[in-house]
Order: sequence, then structure tokens, then C-alpha cells
Amino acid sequence: MNRYSNRMVAGALAALLLTSASAYSREKQPKKKKNQDLSANPLANVNSKQPDKELFDKAMLALKKGKFDVARLDLQTMLNTYPDSEYKMRAKLAVGDSWFKEGGTAALTQAEAEYKDFITFFPDAPEAAEAQMKVGDIYYQQMEKPDRDFNNAVNAEREYRNMINMFPDSTLIPRAKQKLRDVQEVLAERESQIGLYYLSKENYPASIARLQTVADTYPLYSKGDQTLLSIGDAYAGEARLWAMSKASGAVKERMRALYLDKAAQAYGKVVTRYPMAPHVEDARDRLVAMNRPVPEATAAQVAENKAEQDSEQPIRFTDTILGLIKRGPTVVQAVHVGDPSLQDAKRTLAPDITKENVAYFKEATGQPVENPNGAKPTGANEPPRSDRPSEAPVQTGGEGGTGVGVQIVGAPGAGAVPATSGNTNPATVGSGVGNSADPNALVKPIVPETRAMPQAEKPAAAPDQINDIKPGQNQQTADAAANSKQKKPKADLSEESSSKKKKKKGLGKLNPF
Repeated sequence: MNRYSNRMVAGALAALLLTSASAYSREKQPKKKKNQDLSANPLANVNSKQPDKELFDKAMLALKKGKFDVARLDLQTMLNTYPDSEYKMRAKLAVGDSWFKEGGTAALTQAEAEYKDFITFFPDAPEAAEAQMKVGDIYYQQMEKPDRDFNNAVNAEREYRNMINMFPDSTLIPRAKQKLRDVQEVLAERESQIGLYYLSKENYPASIARLQTVADTYPLYSKGDQTLLSIGDAYAGEARLWAMSKASGAVKERMRALYLDKAAQAYGKVVTRYPMAPHVEDARDRLVAMNRPVPEATAAQVAENKAEQDSEQPIRFTDTILGLIKRGPTVVQAVHVGDPSLQDAKRTLAPDITKENVAYFKEATGQPVENPNGAKPTGANEPPRSDRPSEAPVQTGGEGGTGVGVQIVGAPGAGAVPATSGNTNPATVGSGVGNSADPNALVKPIVPETRAMPQAEKPAAAPDQINDIKPGQNQQTADAAANSKQKKPKADLSEESSSKKKKKKGLGKLNPF
């Protein structure tokens, strides 16, 4: 009985506790005042009630909620109403941020214009580096895959380089350098894919041009070892083509040895520059097969490449799937150490490789090699050309007494007359006068002829006017002379036919019209 009563008491107490807890929970708890986030408004005073500050805070709140049009309207109102406000600089930058967060091609274009204006008006402000960084981010977000349009990648590379060069002391420099490495990874991947395609088609000059551009411009490319290895394979392919050619034995052997030397040089660079890369063993095997010495990398080169390999992230299955779905490229393999290239691409063109091959062939056959620095200059006294430099003209001294040392040349076939002291007539110098000129010359000498000028003719007298009075004639005599002139006789129309005088015949007489 006592046990049963104890259970009853415990149940009642539990019910009472649950009831009180539910009642307490139903009571409305007082809200605690949240602390305002001042990260978006570092210059604002929380307790300040200034009108410009109120507009700025209202715009920041609208921007946070995604009401971009309202935020821009409030910011523009603040800028127009309070041009000397302390929030002017932040408001100008926030206008660009509103376009940037809105997204879309048109909005991003407007955001770029706003950021450029901010850099123009406030070049020394710390926020100018942020604005330039976001200009690069605009193009970074619009980048395509390596096998698609690469203009956005080129523009992003340019803007990130400008940011690093213009604001070297900014705290955003590490992030800008990493973004630049990612962009250069995409550009290097594009050039490498084109070079490998040409290599598969055995178009060795085009392949070497593309791959050499990658090797010279983007040394931090994650597949740099494969790039150099492919360059060596292209030169080895050239050597193989010469071995199968129909050239003479000596020329064939020289050209083959020349291209094998270039292939060995590319393989050796793989071993020394990328000693920890996956394709370094392939380069060593090729050098051993060619009976060439295998170079050894230094400790510094090994440490540098090891740091690059450790900074790369392997491509996971999720990255591969997302790469098929999303628009932009996958840059997880880009390195995270080292300084990216800040210079323009050192492009190697296929015509340059072809000219180099022609020069090698002429050297192997003993033919004279043209000037590699430019075209052959024109000869002396030849017409100048736009694609060739010209030599200094050769002056020949005259045998006479002019002292100038120049021979005056006349028309072709007409002979030349030296400017001597005995020939002082300028009309005969260079014209062939007094010399035995060729009568069959195509161009005859121009000889000025002395002709008398024709006499000026006397102007004809003007016809007399009707009302003019001649000297010695009075008004009556003039009127009589004017009236005495015969009038023009009228034309005789009697011979001509006329509907008025034509006589009607037959039924025409009855027609009154």
C-alpha cells in the first residue's frame, strides 16, 4: 500500500512539474537587443542620428536584404544631398557592390564602371585596392572552360596583374596572387591542349610553338613536366622525319642530330625543373634510350618542386562531376606557392619555328644563311622598300669644276651631262642638249623651246544699245534712228494647215465641234 501511494505521489509531482514548465514556456520571453554589425559600416557612429548616416545605414540594410535598387537609390540620394559627407567614399564603393552582388552580364558591366570611377576619384584610399580586386573578380566569375572562349580569362589576368602592380602594399595581395595563379592555370591548359592536338596530327612546328609558349610564360603550370616532355617528343618526331627523308646521307645525319639535341635538351629540363613531377621518369627513360647523359637536379630545385607538388589539390570525384555541370573551369590543381608571371605572354609563333628549321637546313647544306635580325638591305641608290632597310647612297664626283661631286642624270637614253664649269646653262644640264642623244630612246629629253608669246588681241566692240546717244547726236535724232529700224516681218502661215481654215467634208460638216 505504501509502495502504491508513493507512486501516486511521484506521478502527481511529475505532472505538476510538466504543467509549470509548459506554462513557463508559453510565457513570452523578452527579446534581447541584437548587437549591430558594423563590419559593413566601419565609419558609422551607432548613437549618431545624422541624416547622411541614416541614409547610409538604410542603404546597407537594403543591400543586405537583396533590395539592390532601393540601396542604390538611397546611396545616390545621399551622394547628391550630402556631397561632403564622411560616408561619401564608402557610399561610392557600395554602389559598385550593389551591381556586383546583383549579378548578370549587364550588372557586372555596370559594376566594373563604378569600380573604375572609384579608383579614379580615390586612388590613394585603401578601398581602391578592393575595387581593383573586384574588377578582376568580375571577369573571374565569367571565365569559361579552357576549350571555350578565353577572353574573360585574359581580362582577369590583366586586372589581377594591375592590382598587384598598383597596390603592392595591400593586404589583398596574397588573394590576388592566388587568383592570378588560377587564371594562368586555365590559360596554360588551353595552350597545352592545342599543342598536344597539333602533336597528334604530326604538325610539329605548330605544336612546338604552342608548347614553348606555355613553358616560357607559365612556369607554375601544374602540367609543366608534360609540356616539356611533349616539346621533346615533337623534336624527336622532326628527327624521325629527317631519318626517313630522301636527302643525302650527310645532310640527313646532320639534321637528325640537330633535332635530337633539341629533344634531349627538353627532356633534361624536365629532370632539372620538375624533379618530383609524375613524368620525370619518362624523361629519364627517353634520355637513356637516346644514349644521352641524364642531368641531376639540385637540392634547391627539388625543394621548390616538392613545395609546388604539395600545394596542389588532387581532383576528386565530386570535382569531376561538378566540372561537367558548372560553367566555369576547375582550378583545384593550380599551385598555391610561388610568384605568378606578371609579364605578358612570350608567344612563340609557328612561322618563327619554320624559319628556324629553314635556317638549320641551309646551315647543314652549306648554303648562306640570311641575316636573322632582319631582311637583306637594298642596294645602293635602289628605291627604298617598306620591308627592307636601305644603304647609304653612293655619290660619284664629277670631272668638271662644280666641286659638288654629284652626277646629274637626265632622261634614259638621252645621256648625262656633268655639271662642269663649261656648261652653265641650266636648261641644257641633264637634258642631253649638245650630246649624242639616242633617237630611238623611249623617253625623249625634255628641252625647253623658245617661243614668242602671241600678241594680245584687241577686244571686240560692244554692240550699240538702242537708247544710247552717240556723241554729236541729240535726243530727236536718236529717236528717229530708233524708229527707222525695220520691224521683223510676220511669218506667212497661208501655206500651213490649220484646223480653223481647214474645210470640212462629208459628215464632218454636221459635227459642230
